[in-house]
Amino acid sequence: MTKAKKSFIVNTMSKKEIANAIVTVPDYPIPGVQFRDITSLLVEPELYREAMAVMIRWAQASKFDAVVAIESRGFIFGPAIALELGVPLILARKPGKLPRATASREYTLEYGSAEVHITQGTVPYAGRILVVDDVIATGGTALATAELCKTMGADSAVVAALANLEALGGRQRLTDAGFPVFHVVDF
Repeated sequence: MTKAKKSFIVNTMSKKEIANAIVTVPDYPIPGVQFRDITSLLVEPELYREAMAVMIRWAQASKFDAVVAIESRGFIFGPAIALELGVPLILARKPGKLPRATASREYTLEYGSAEVHITQGTVPYAGRILVVDDVIATGGTALATAELCKTMGADSAVVAALANLEALGGRQRLTDAGFPVFHVVDF
């Protein structure tokens, strides 16, 4: 582990406690999926605060021009990060949720397909964007959002999430596509 990375995690016990607070729900939303339910972490204020602090410290050290929060659980982490960085918060939403003209991108999930929309004119031209979600599974949602930001004029995008589901390959998929990834805990 590099010296810089160590400063983002207060201690190994905190990281383990954060991971242990996330409940696994088998066969949700369909049989065979092991859903990582972060709501069990959110009711533990000290662990939630620690997870947010880790994400914010990393983001502060990394310098971004805007934060794009992915609907819906990215909305739990993205706003706090954007406020702490003092940068715009942009919402990446499902179809029909944004009232003005949007740009969109379709993608596949481990249990279906979906589409992400961002309001036109909100992504800073040539900006460095931080895409935030709760969990990286197959990486489809984050990849579609990062690619959409680039087609909307961003120079680069980086993905951050609370958790990474290593066996599903999303982190590797994102890095292979040129989008670096930061996450607090692995499963």
